Amino acid sequence: MAPHDFWQEVHPPGTFAVDGEFASFYVAVLEDGRQIRLPIRVLADGEHALASLIVNQASFSVLDAFAESLAEKIRPMRIDVVAGLPTLGLTLAAAVAQKLGHSRYVPLGTSRKFWYRDELSVPLSSITTPTQQKRLYIDPRMLPLLAEGRVALIDDVISSGASIGAALDLLEACGIEPVVIGAAMLQSERWRESLATAGPQWIARTIGVFTTPILQRNAAGRWQAPA
Repeated sequence: MAPHDFWQEVHPPGTFAVDGEFASFYVAVLEDGRQIRLPIRVLADGEHALASLIVNQASFSVLDAFAESLAEKIRPMRIDVVAGLPTLGLTLAAAVAQKLGHSRYVPLGTSRKFWYRDELSVPLSSITTPTQQKRLYIDPRMLPLLAEGRVALIDDVISSGASIGAALDLLEACGIEPVVIGAAMLQSERWRESLATAGPQWIARTIGVFTTPILQRNAAGRWQAPA
């Protein structure tokens, strides 16, 4: 596959085999059986890899499928406002808010505007940009929207849980506790330890459209999920 071909199609159930080995792409399966091909990113040790998703490079049909599925999962929770994590989570959060019938959503940000306040920010790290020193901000003008309703906190991928943990710290400092955390992809199980540290309730409150494992290289040089 060409690099720009990933994340562009939702395939019917059973299009690709999912119980064997993978070479250049991993097949993620949605709950209704539909499939999406994700590129495989090799980790530093060369023996493990992860399936990758960059939702703002996905086709509109793929984004729509993710947003529709996630919106349906959280709809029974009577969400009043959706908050999105920068940068990639903003794309999904806006789409989920629309699916829920909302007229707007609340974007968190890493770009400090002159009217932002330092006490309304926390340090932010990301597995995809580990060397960048960033802070996560909330626009003070958005606080009334979040403080008066049931909040869903949305990111595109939850991997190590570091970004979600930072967002929870920021909202807690503002007196806000989300009722649910949502993502398109829950990548491996590493996020569980991080969110358990933030609070025992967060693992049960975290919802994904699909999950992907850490992959291992086998003797043939191909990738497979652990047994």
